[in-house]
Amino acid sequence: MNKNIYILLLVFSISILTKAQQAPASKQSKSILILNATAHLGNGEIIENSAIGFVEGKITLVADARLIKLAQGAYDITIDASGKHVYPGFIAPNSTLGLVEIDAIKSSDDESEIGNMNPHVRSIIAYNADSKVIETIKPNGILMAQITPRGGRISGTSSIVQLDAWNWKDALIKENDGIHLNFPSSFKRSGSWFEPGTIEANKDYSKQHSEITTFLTSAKAYLADSPKEINLIFEATKGLFDGNQTLFIHANEEKQIIDAIQMAKENGVKKIVIVGGYEAYKTADLLQKNNIGVLLKRVHDMPENEDHDIDLPYKNAKLLTDKGVIVGLENSGSMERMNTRNLPFLAGTCAAYGLDKEKALQLITFNTAKLLGIDKQCGTLEQGKDATLFISEGDALDMRTNKLTNAFIQGRMISLETHQTKMNDIYKTKYNQK
Repeated sequence: MNKNIYILLLVFSISILTKAQQAPASKQSKSILILNATAHLGNGEIIENSAIGFVEGKITLVADARLIKLAQGAYDITIDASGKHVYPGFIAPNSTLGLVEIDAIKSSDDESEIGNMNPHVRSIIAYNADSKVIETIKPNGILMAQITPRGGRISGTSSIVQLDAWNWKDALIKENDGIHLNFPSSFKRSGSWFEPGTIEANKDYSKQHSEITTFLTSAKAYLADSPKEINLIFEATKGLFDGNQTLFIHANEEKQIIDAIQMAKENGVKKIVIVGGYEAYKTADLLQKNNIGVLLKRVHDMPENEDHDIDLPYKNAKLLTDKGVIVGLENSGSMERMNTRNLPFLAGTCAAYGLDKEKALQLITFNTAKLLGIDKQCGTLEQGKDATLFISEGDALDMRTNKLTNAFIQGRMISLETHQTKMNDIYKTKYNQK
C-alpha cells in the first residue's frame, strides 16, 4: 500500500515538474506611459495623478500628469490607469523560492548542503526559474526575491533575482550579495507549536559562539596571508571583509543579536543585516548606532513568550522604525514558499498596527532594496531605475483590493496567468459563472 502511494506521488510530482514553462516576456521594444494612476513611489511620496514612463526597461518619467506637457506620440503605448494605483515591484528577501518544488520529493529539494560552515555554497546555481510556485506570487506584486540557502551554521551565499526568466542567469539582479549565518540561540525550547514545552539554557552556547569566532578569525588571517594552498571555504568569505558582501545574521533573541553584532564588528565585517529580529526592538539603539538594518520575521505570528504583548509581532516594525532602524519584511517559516504571496499583507498588518501606510510600503520596497544593496537599481519609482512595477485596482497592501491589471519587470509586460487562474477560469465556465 505504501509503495503504491509513493509511486502515485512520484508520478504526480513528475507531471507537475515537467509541465510546460510559462514563457518569460520579451525585452521591452516599445515605450510605455502609465497615466492618471495614484503612484506610490516607495520612498514615502505619493503622486495623486501621475505620469510614469519607461523606455528600454528603465524609468524615464515620474511626474504629476497635471503639471507636464507631453508631445503627441512621445510614447508608443499609453495605459490609462485612472482610479488605479501604481507601485514599485515588491521584493521577497530570505526566500527559498525556486530551491524546493515539493518537500516530499528529495530530488526537487536543493535548499541546504551537507556541512556546517558553507560560505562557498552558491544557492543561485540551484535556482529553478521554472518553479510553479513562483508564478503564483507575481499576481500579488512580488516581482523580485533574494534566493537564500538553509541549514548549517553558515548556510551559504544568496543572490537576488527577478521572477520572470528562462533560467538563473537570465534572472540575476545581483549575484552572491551576502553570506547567511545562523547564530546559535542562548536557550532551547522543547515541545511544539500545538503543545508548548519548557525553556532552558543552551549549555553549548559558549562553544558554538566560539566556533563562529574562530572560523571568522581564521578566515581573516588566511586572507591576510599569501597561502600556498587555496582554501575555497575561506576564499568565499573575502567579500565580508572588503565590504562587497553583507553578513546576514539570522537571530531573534536580544542576547543573540548583541553577541552577534559584537563578534562581527570585532572581526572586521563591514556590512551586517539582522534576519528575524523578533527581539530586535530591545537592541534598537545598538542597531541604529551601527547602521544595521533588520529583515523582520513573518509578522503574522503569535508572540513567542507568555509575557510579550499579544500584538508584539504586528507592531514590531513600528517599534524599530520609530527608533530609526531600517526595516524590511521577510516571510520564512512554515510553508514559506507558498506563503510568499502574502508578503504585501504583512506590510498591511504593520500599517494597521500604527505604521504610516507609505512607510509600511517601504518595508517591502525601498527598505528591503537598501538592505540587499540594490536600491540604486530598484525599490522605488524614480528616473533611471529599472521599470519593475505594477498597476493594481486598489490598495496593494489589502488582500481585499490588491488586484493587478498589469505588471512589468525591467519594462517587460509579464503574464499574470498561473495554473491556479487557469483552473479558476475552467470551473467558472463549468458552472456558468462570469
